[in-house]
Amino acid sequence: MNSMSLTTLELGTTTVDGAAIEALSAQLRGTVLTEGDAAYDEARSIWNAMIDRRPGLIVRCTGASDVINAVNFARENRLLVAVRGGGHNIAGSAVCDGGLVIDLSPIKSVRVDAAVQRAWVEPGATLADVDKETQAFGLVVPTGINSTTGIAGLTLGGGFGWITRKFGLTLDNLLSADVVTADGKLLRASLTENPDLFWGLRGGGGNFGVVTAFEFQLHQFGPQVLSGLVVHPFADAENVLREYRAALEEAPDELTCWVVMRQAPPLPFLPAEWHGKEVLVLAMCYCGDLQEGEKATQRLRAIGTPIADVVGPNPFTGWQQGFDPLLTPGARNYWKSHDFTELSDSAVAVVTEAISRLPGPECEIFIGHVGGVAGHVAADATAFPQRSSHYVMNVHARWREPAIDQACIDWARGLYEAARPYAAGTAYVNFMPEDEVDRVEAAYGGNYQRLLEIKLRYDPLNLFRMNQNLRLVETQRAA
Repeated sequence: MNSMSLTTLELGTTTVDGAAIEALSAQLRGTVLTEGDAAYDEARSIWNAMIDRRPGLIVRCTGASDVINAVNFARENRLLVAVRGGGHNIAGSAVCDGGLVIDLSPIKSVRVDAAVQRAWVEPGATLADVDKETQAFGLVVPTGINSTTGIAGLTLGGGFGWITRKFGLTLDNLLSADVVTADGKLLRASLTENPDLFWGLRGGGGNFGVVTAFEFQLHQFGPQVLSGLVVHPFADAENVLREYRAALEEAPDELTCWVVMRQAPPLPFLPAEWHGKEVLVLAMCYCGDLQEGEKATQRLRAIGTPIADVVGPNPFTGWQQGFDPLLTPGARNYWKSHDFTELSDSAVAVVTEAISRLPGPECEIFIGHVGGVAGHVAADATAFPQRSSHYVMNVHARWREPAIDQACIDWARGLYEAARPYAAGTAYVNFMPEDEVDRVEAAYGGNYQRLLEIKLRYDPLNLFRMNQNLRLVETQRAA
């Protein structure tokens, strides 16, 4: 740690004595990194390559005691704090300029008790870590679709994917959490212990503290699922989307089908003449008996005249990683999203028109079909409120060259604005980029005021503000 040789270190607008940093380092089982250390650049790099921030200190934690020491140090020195789990958040909130990053990525154990169907997961674990451990016992917790995503941020913001319709959101399966709050205390949050904090953690993001352990309910599942892709020419998109929408009206909770619209990557099962051309992909997963899955997917697979149909039995852990090659770290990313209660003809027209203006070969539009069990939960039962949204659209601008930043961002924003009249008005906080601070209140709707009250109780000074922040807390406190 270079800070050992420093008399002072400038951390944003704060000057910290080098001896204080040395004392912090001595308290830790983990390590403290500063600029110039060999691991510094790796530790500050995150999934979205548009985010290039240089923290003053990075505390690489190995357990809850390191987190407590880091939180106390940040509070006492009035430092800007970022908390890194998997580093996958689109807004880049895992890292800050000049302040202190609490890096949880080394803390990543997953422990399963198959007898009671519970898993205890540390915050540095990825979805792949969780899936591999739970599936070894024929169990699962519902998560997302990119296995390199961190379990912590996913859970705190919501968490939906291929088996959400059957088993609920990731946060719906959270039984308890250990949380280091802004005053440096380690609290347990559950339905019976600090229930207000537990309510806020289930959807309120990182606004209330640093979670050092998650306890999840598990479900019997797998190891095989019926899953795969049906690829259509984009010229048929409007008809495919209309029939897709109709088919899902009678879909069982076991069936999930998402839409991806983009230029076709060079997938081995696609004829070479389709590589680089616009396609519409129906990506589906049935979480139940394989023969029942064949029946349940029949109507979706009968739509139109597809280029390829590669739906079949797959290991669930493999299907969970199926989109990883298209979502690797190192690309520049900007997202805009909407929730829809219905996929109207007008919304379909807006979306399909946007594909004619794709600014790059990696840009795409996802439409996720949710609902099911996740939609049976009351809107005020957790901080996550959008239980009536039937579809989630993510406009995913992804590219490599900084020279086309504005073109890709403008494309995503243009589609977002065009689709706004047909959307529900809510938002999924895990899909919100850093420039959407004005959407936070709408994202939480009727739950926003209660979230503010919990924020004032557990983090009145807004120490944890590198997130989709409850910013009005500062205004209310001043008043």
